[in-house]
Formats: sequence, C-alpha cells, structure tokens
Amino acid sequence: MTPSERPRLNLTQRSRLAGEAAAASAEVETALSTPHDSVAAAFFDVDNTVMQGASIFHLARGLHRREFFTTREILSAAWKQAYFRIVGVEDPEHVAEARHSALSFIAGHTTTELEELGEEIFDEAMAHRIWPGTRAMAQIHLDAGERVWLVTAAPIEIASIIARRLGLTGAMGTVAEHVDGVYTGQLVGDLLHGPAKAEAVKALAAREGLDLSACSAYSDSYNDLPMLSLVGDPCAINPDARLRAHARAQGWRVRDYRTGRKAARAGLTAAAVAGAVSGAVAAGLGVREHHRRTG
Repeated sequence: MTPSERPRLNLTQRSRLAGEAAAASAEVETALSTPHDSVAAAFFDVDNTVMQGASIFHLARGLHRREFFTTREILSAAWKQAYFRIVGVEDPEHVAEARHSALSFIAGHTTTELEELGEEIFDEAMAHRIWPGTRAMAQIHLDAGERVWLVTAAPIEIASIIARRLGLTGAMGTVAEHVDGVYTGQLVGDLLHGPAKAEAVKALAAREGLDLSACSAYSDSYNDLPMLSLVGDPCAINPDARLRAHARAQGWRVRDYRTGRKAARAGLTAAAVAGAVSGAVAAGLGVREHHRRTG
C-alpha cells in the first residue's frame, strides 16, 4: 500500500496509533524480564534528559559516516528545517512530507542491519554522552523495585539499545513499519513525540497494571508536558525555559546536570540546533532513498 492509498488519520489518531505501537514494542522488550509487583514505574525522555544532544542526530552522523547519505543532502534539509522553525510557519504539505519520510532512509534495509549499526554507533557516539545524574535517578527507581522505560521520538531499535546498555527495563520509541524484517520506509502512526508519548505511557500502564499517580516521569522539554502531567511525580531535568517556569509554578522537582550558566545556555542552543538537524535528517535521508530508487 502506497502512502497515498493509506487511510488519512488526524493528529490525535496518529498519536494514539504511534503510542500503542510503542507500548506494544515495549511489551516485547520486557517479556523476558523478571516480573515486578510494583504498580509504580518511571518514564524517561532521552534527548537532553538521559543523553546530551539528540540521539537521532548521533545516529544520523554515524550513518553518514557509513555513506547512507551525502553531506549536501543533510545540509540542504537542515536549512529547510531550521527555516521553518525560525519563521514559525510550516506548510501542511511540508509537515506531511516530513512525517512520511521520517524514517524512509531505512527503507529496504533489514531490522537486523539497523540494530547492528545502532550498537556500533552507541559505542562511538552516545555512551560517553549519558548524563551521570540522570542515570543515577533511574537506578534509584530500579533499586526500589520499579521498572524504568525510556520514551523517545528516536527509532525503537535505537531506544532499545540505549535502554539495554543502561540496564533499564525497556524503551518506547518511534516504530517504523517492516515486513518480513525489511523496512518499508513508513511509520506506524507518527513520530513518538508530544501527545504520542502520553498515549504510549497510558497504553503501557494499562497493559502492565501501573498506577500512574504512583509513577514518575522525567524530561527536559515543554513538549513533553502531556507525558509529565500524566504521573504523580513529574521531574524536569536540564529543562528548557518554558518547562522550568512551568515546573516551578507547579512545584515539580527540577534537576539540572549542566555545569554553569554559560554551559546551560550552550546546551539549550545545541538542543535547538540538534532538533532542527534531527528533522532535517529525516527529510534528507528520504531524499537519498528517493534518488537511490529513481536514479
């Protein structure tokens, strides 16, 4: 079925589908884990919360080094994404195109291939960027007998690698459609972002018998307010300005593991740039796949 033949879903439907797909994937990840009786759990965003920078950016850079796409393609796409973010006006067709091409660069590749490359890229670009403070927070939950999941817009394959390497329970991430172990280049629903994260947490909580009022959630971004607001114990980690203000107003915990005001400002700038490039990666890689097929 081509993208034009697929049923058109609104944002709420795409978010719900993405969340349910992410929760189902997390269920697979935890199937072999030791059962827990606790109704409490913790949910951690990844980018700039668990890890410095954007995980999909580190992934894209690793794939670029392996010649999945060219420098010209990613720079062109990065400029387009940065322009739309700065101007604040996004054409609906552009948004739809970006969404459908979000993981199209892996079309034709196997799930095994991406997982193997993901392991390599984690070692070379991600492992040393884990925030020790956030890792310690996750360990506190684990030591208390609670399960800990990552919740991220990054591909589920990469999210699962990060969770496994950190000794966490599992991960929920963006799910790319695949048939017989080969990626089609389409997403299941949408990117696991904003409201979709909340849908994933609700779906997982229902399946695992969790009491969300007893759960905790951690993020750096105001965009994750839907997820943070679901739980009884939200915490802002390395927060952006809007989330910091909201957290203080609500009396939420705030933790900042960045060092110094200058470093904090640099971290916010880097996050904004990484966000633009992350979206650009999807578009740029989609262009790469299109040229590869038609060239």
